[in-house]
Amino acid sequence: MSNPITIRLPSKYASSPNPDPPFTPPTLAFLHRTWSVTHSTLKMWRSARNVRITYGPLPSSSSSTSSSSSSPSRERVSDLVEYESLSGAGSLKRIAGVDTASSAGDTGVWDWRGSGLLFFVGSHWEVLGYGERAGPDGELVERWVVTWFAPTVFTAEGLDVYSDRKEGASEGLVEEVLAELGRVCKGQGKLGEMVERDMREVKIELPWKEA
Repeated sequence: MSNPITIRLPSKYASSPNPDPPFTPPTLAFLHRTWSVTHSTLKMWRSARNVRITYGPLPSSSSSTSSSSSSPSRERVSDLVEYESLSGAGSLKRIAGVDTASSAGDTGVWDWRGSGLLFFVGSHWEVLGYGERAGPDGELVERWVVTWFAPTVFTAEGLDVYSDRKEGASEGLVEEVLAELGRVCKGQGKLGEMVERDMREVKIELPWKEA
């Protein structure tokens, strides 16, 4: 039997910090892989294909600034976004950054900081839901994630759906995830409008171009 799809509201929209049912953040091991972005509200992906995000391991970072006080170290992951343009030769583009957990031990809420020339750009994002879909014999078939991201100087607030399969999530799983996302966000003002009006499938055309 498949696990039910469970999605929470972003903290910005939640009336209570304790969702029902309770939310357990994903493990770092679950996040550490390359994810295909299969659906998104972000308009820039409508002129792109094969959008993928790779999260990789990094040492934890301490926010301690003096010897008189210290804070628990916070988890970090490398964040590499790659995509191909639909125009011209379809060149491969890359956006690199680092994600730091907003609070120690919570791997469901992250603060992003760009690398290189984008060092001055920051954002905030949250995992709203995630899971694994297994076949009848218990063999793992695919993993999925739904994320919400706050606006940056370049992008608007939005939502993404990920799959760990290059070709994207299976049709049945996508339908379940989008249906639950719509149900949870309905009546939530701007958030509900984004899901209903702006959520679009992101073009996938294999094979991916590699750097």
